Amino acid sequence: MPPVTTGMVVVFAIIVLALVLFVVEPVPIDIIAIGLIVALVVFEPWTGITPADGLSGFSSTATITVLAMFVLSEGVRQTGVVKLIGDRIVGVTGDSPRKQLAAIVGLSGSTAGFINNTPVVAIMIPMATDIARRTGTSPSRLLMPLSFASMMGGMLTLIGTSTNILASDVSARLLDRPFSMFEFTLLGFVVLVVGSVYLLVVAPYLIPERIKAEEELTEEFAMTEYLTEVVVRGDSPLVGRTVEEALGELDMDLDIVQVIRHGEPFIEPLARKEVQEGDVLMVRTGRDVLIRLLARPGLDLLPTTMHDEDLETGGEETARQLAEVVVTPDASIVGATLDEINFGDRYDATVLAIRRGGAIRRERMGQRPLRGGDTLLLQATEDTVTRLDRRREFVVVEALTRTQYRTGKLPIAIGIIAGVVAVAALDIYPIVISALAGIVAMVATGCVRPSEVYDAVDWNVIFLLAGVIPLGIALEGTGGAALIAAGVVQSAELFSPIVVLGIFYLVTALLTNVISNNASVVLMIPVAVDAAAQIDANAFAFVLAVTFAASTAFMTPVGYQTNLMVYAPGGYTFADFFRVGAPLQLLLAVVTTLGIAFFWGL
Repeated sequence: MPPVTTGMVVVFAIIVLALVLFVVEPVPIDIIAIGLIVALVVFEPWTGITPADGLSGFSSTATITVLAMFVLSEGVRQTGVVKLIGDRIVGVTGDSPRKQLAAIVGLSGSTAGFINNTPVVAIMIPMATDIARRTGTSPSRLLMPLSFASMMGGMLTLIGTSTNILASDVSARLLDRPFSMFEFTLLGFVVLVVGSVYLLVVAPYLIPERIKAEEELTEEFAMTEYLTEVVVRGDSPLVGRTVEEALGELDMDLDIVQVIRHGEPFIEPLARKEVQEGDVLMVRTGRDVLIRLLARPGLDLLPTTMHDEDLETGGEETARQLAEVVVTPDASIVGATLDEINFGDRYDATVLAIRRGGAIRRERMGQRPLRGGDTLLLQATEDTVTRLDRRREFVVVEALTRTQYRTGKLPIAIGIIAGVVAVAALDIYPIVISALAGIVAMVATGCVRPSEVYDAVDWNVIFLLAGVIPLGIALEGTGGAALIAAGVVQSAELFSPIVVLGIFYLVTALLTNVISNNASVVLMIPVAVDAAAQIDANAFAFVLAVTFAASTAFMTPVGYQTNLMVYAPGGYTFADFFRVGAPLQLLLAVVTTLGIAFFWGL
């Protein structure tokens, strides 16, 4: 056991603080990553991280390659290839839930090996939801398997996930052995097949129907209990006041969604519209506030049962309809409230409810900070929904019209991706160079417009990579990795190398379920390499175990970005992910460990 040094203690303290911040996330993860760089450089006498080392993450081939892959994935996404395939699924599967599930799992798993799995899931969420509604299946049955399959599919190739690319970079630094393009494709295929069988055979009995099949959105979000129509009598003090003044006069926790006058509905902007006798106000509020509201003079309750069509109003060009929109984890509005960003005016839409997992919020929504994965029930025009659908910050679950994809560019985009893969696989140029060349080709051919290049990149991931890379260097350089490895080996000295390999898989998987998968790779690979050296085992096999485990965060919705994206649209709870994901995690721990031992040896 190596002696504990001051440098180790300082680095361990920074790591613990980083882990806490990644879990609690008081500020966005890109800010946390920048803070890591600052802390490591400030404590240079103990961490050994110079300013050049601290900034090395920005120039890392892993960071640049991941950035390039986001743009390449955007080029393929813009062609609508996944949607084109998905549109044919209903015709093939009919009303069979099992066939639908098989098609969703097969499509997401196979596609995620060549397109980053996050945009794959973003494209397929509305497709899966549409299939569910058209065939009377609960969306809950399809969305979680969609996320899980995309994670497993990401292990088919080097470019399937950012985690693989980062792990390859760390492996090259520690072992002088980066991953080739198809380094672990065979094992990835085994994992995908075994995991898919589980999703098709076992998971349907474990996934509850959190969202009932063929529910209207007003029923799904239980809006009937919170949307009420109130008639304004002539003796009401609200008559002659604007809606904004009326809300100030009432001073209650309610919103006026629309005003109906002589059968004609008026919607946003309502603030300056004057209330008249006989107006019907559609208000959103809870039961207690409603009772207080009706106690005010001049207001009568209009009994009604709310349906979707009651909120889908207006003429042909100004028609407002209902739509579900998911806030992606890397959206700029995450952490802000609806009031702070003036959501209604900024996006020309009215937010009727917010669903976070299985919980639905309808009161004081303007003061609730938004989180990645939140689903907003919007009343908006077709133009607004189309604009939201084109932004990477949102996933429109149930849209009025879908984005106009560049289907004519499909062969070109697929050819560019094939070229990038071929050049890297044949070792003509490194993957980072072929990927950058792919960006140039995507823009030159019109698959991606120049204005879309920067929007295509998930900058949270880029800054996270830049921040955790020097953290891994510090952990290795101070001897902290060797100390942890010695402790693991000492506690497992009675076990064979294959059992120790399995332990590293499970520890990494558990860590990944609560923090970023990229952070897990950077922290665990140096430890795994040192542990392998101490038991005279194949260090590369241990690197692979950590890499596979870091991309299989099935047990929590926050463990992986795609889980968070399906969390609210599926109406899931935290317990749902553990119930379905824990057995799959254990199953793949055994399959992956045995597979690594078989293909690479120990």
